[in-house]
This record gives sequence, C-alpha cells and structure tokens, in this order.
Amino acid sequence: MKIIVPMAGRGSRLRPHTLTIPKPLIPIAGKPIVHRLVEDIAGVLQQDIEEVAFIIHETFGTKVEEELIAIAIKLGAKGTIYYQNEALGTGHAIMCAKDSLTGPAVIAYADTLIRADFDLDKNADSVIWVKQVDQPEAFGVVKLNEANEIVELVEKPAEFVSDLAVIGIYYFKDVAVLKNELQLVLDNNIIHGGEYQINDGIKQMMAKGMVFVPGKVDEWMDCGNKNVTVETNSRLLGFLHNDGEHLVDNDVKLENATIIPPCYIGKNVTLTNSTVGPNVSLGDGCTVQNSVITNSLIQTHSHIKNATLDNAMIGNHASFNGNFTSISIGDYSVIE
Repeated sequence: MKIIVPMAGRGSRLRPHTLTIPKPLIPIAGKPIVHRLVEDIAGVLQQDIEEVAFIIHETFGTKVEEELIAIAIKLGAKGTIYYQNEALGTGHAIMCAKDSLTGPAVIAYADTLIRADFDLDKNADSVIWVKQVDQPEAFGVVKLNEANEIVELVEKPAEFVSDLAVIGIYYFKDVAVLKNELQLVLDNNIIHGGEYQINDGIKQMMAKGMVFVPGKVDEWMDCGNKNVTVETNSRLLGFLHNDGEHLVDNDVKLENATIIPPCYIGKNVTLTNSTVGPNVSLGDGCTVQNSVITNSLIQTHSHIKNATLDNAMIGNHASFNGNFTSISIGDYSVIE
C-alpha cells in the first residue's frame, strides 16, 4: 500500500502562520498536521505501507523534505518527494507523482484530520471517504445508488443530493487506473475553475463501470483557517485525553500555576501565576506569566505575559503582552 499526499499549497487562509511554514506542518496537539494524517491513515488501513509520496512546492526547503521523509521511515516505508510549483489543481498535483502511481494507494490532502475505525472494502475499485454534514450545499457530496455505491460527485449542490461530504481522502485498488484517466484530462486540457481536478479522472472511471463505495469516518477535522484550526486542536486534545495519551511533558515547571486538561504542554515550558486550559496546546520552550489561556494553539518558544487568551493562535518565537483575547499572530511577532 502507498500513501500519496498532495501538499504544495501554502495555505493562504491560515496566514500569517503559513507565511513562514507550510500549513501541513502546523502542529496540532504538538504534532504537525501531516504527521497525524499519515499516521491515522496507516492505522485505519492496518497494512504495511510501502511508500509515502509527498507533493510539495520546491520552496519548502530541505529541512521540510527531511521531516517528511522521516514520517515515512517511521512507518517502515520509503519516502519520496515530488514538486508541484504551479497551482494547477488536484489532478495536476497527483500527476506530479506519476512515477509512484502504481498498485493500491490512498490519496489524502494534508489539511484534514480524521478519526475512523472500519475495514477497507477491498472488493471495490475505489473508496471515497465521506462525512455526514449539516450543510451539504457548502461541500462536494456523493450520490449513492440502492447498492450503496457512489454513482456521482456533485460540487456544492443547489438542491439536495445527499449529506455525505467528500473529505479529500481516497483509496484506489490500482491507482494506475486513475493515473491513466488523469493523463487524458491533462492531454485534453479538461479544466474547471482554471485547474485540473481529480474528480474528472474519477468520473471517467465511473463511466467505465468501476465500483466506488463510501468510507465513513467518525470525525472529520479541518485545518483551513485560524478558527477551525484552533477548534480542531481542541477537539483532538479531547480525543487524545480520553484515549489516555500522555500530553503534558514531565519537566513542565509550575510556579503558582494550574493546568486544566485536556492540554498539550511540550518540553521546557514554564507557567507562572497562570491558568492554562482546557483545550490549549503549548509548544516546546514556551513561557506563560500572569495569564489565563483557554481554547488556544501556541507553537514553540513563545512568551506570553499579562494575557487573557481564548480562541487564540500564536506562532513560533512570538512575544505577546496585552489585553487582546482572540488573536492570531505569526512567527517572531512581538506585541507588547
């Protein structure tokens, strides 16, 4: 089994945080999004992973590439890096990794996290992961027949089709078939919204009689913008806490301070005259003084003073001393 991860986009809706780090490397509950995504998928599949291929922009740099290769190695798999330097859509991104598009594979976009526990339907030609949603008109959804097979993909339907939204994770029994169909999309310049889309390859596979079935997840957590990323951090902390995962490093220094779980607290963190939690992630090397922090995501080596924070997101090596509550400041920012 292979895992293919298109992640070349910088994530403009999550700025300023993505000005200095690609969105898939933003940490959620102390671990980058793409790390959690790949590990979660491997856990659901319960199969040996042969290769993890990452499609990135070449400007991400050597350090990012080394971190991604390390994810694959941790799973006992080969790590491969491909480049997509033009924003030409999901279909184009996948084809940038065409040398790895053989055999069974999962394709997963690196801006979402899942919680799932089910057996993969290996008799189907493809599985498209979906989640029941309250407002299907805001999503791409699947249409099912009486046999519970996917017969149509509909983008943001004006009239009700179904409430099963496509979350951006796909299994293909032989991903080479998708590669062949996407090559036709590229060759024939089939474009929607100025981009080559994976859906056009999938629709051609459906037209040829291939069987697609839905794979439902228990939880779908988005990381598209600041507010939903902070919410995802809170939800994931709750899941990990209930699973009994150890989230607070043993060397955290408490000086007249209280931690209200669930929280992730990294290494070499000092809390003074403060209350942290619930639903807070604090990265390595942070200090918090005279503050109350709830429902917030703070990355590494940042310093918080005299603050009351809720629904806040703060980057690496930042300094905040002030009265604002729901803030979003990037790496190396100073507000005093």
